[in-house]
Amino acid sequence: MRTSKSFQLSSQSKIIPMKRFCIQQHYIRDNGIFPNNSELPVFIYRSVLRLPLLMRVSRIRKILNSNNWGNSWKGTVYDYHHYHSITHEVLAVYKGNTSLQLGGDNGIVVTLKKGDVIIIPAGVAHKNMKPENTFKCVGAYPNGSIYDMNSGKSGERPQTDENISRVRIPECDPVFGKDGEMLKFWHKPEFRKTGTYS
Repeated sequence: MRTSKSFQLSSQSKIIPMKRFCIQQHYIRDNGIFPNNSELPVFIYRSVLRLPLLMRVSRIRKILNSNNWGNSWKGTVYDYHHYHSITHEVLAVYKGNTSLQLGGDNGIVVTLKKGDVIIIPAGVAHKNMKPENTFKCVGAYPNGSIYDMNSGKSGERPQTDENISRVRIPECDPVFGKDGEMLKFWHKPEFRKTGTYS
């Protein structure tokens, strides 16, 4: 879907959302190895951030922190399938482009480029499919949560399934705060009917 809704960002940050941007969601089902998350969709804001030439990382961190997404890092995404069972994750791309595979070996592939933001629910496997120097992002977690690392090995489940079931929905969208579109789809079941299922 495409939106032209206007959002207010924290005055602490000069990152400005584009007036028009595309929103995509993908529901990723359990594939027997990776739990993924069929209840909460992966959420992608396409071309949502208009970034400055300098200090992109610090600007992104400011907006994420202002919406209570912290414990941030900068870098790239691992080139093997992995997931987090105790927290959701946001990735905000500040340089280059890449392809991420979601859900495991037979999962969908999404492209990401500078200015995109992807919100990955707990349990969803993700893997960088391009060389690590092709893109850079800032990652963060709601309430500054710590994160675990799981790679689909025997013995991870059912503990990770139990962990995922206990992860709370964030109070704020990482980019748009309490007015974010993500919250509509994550908080209200009636909105969880559209999007791509994989």
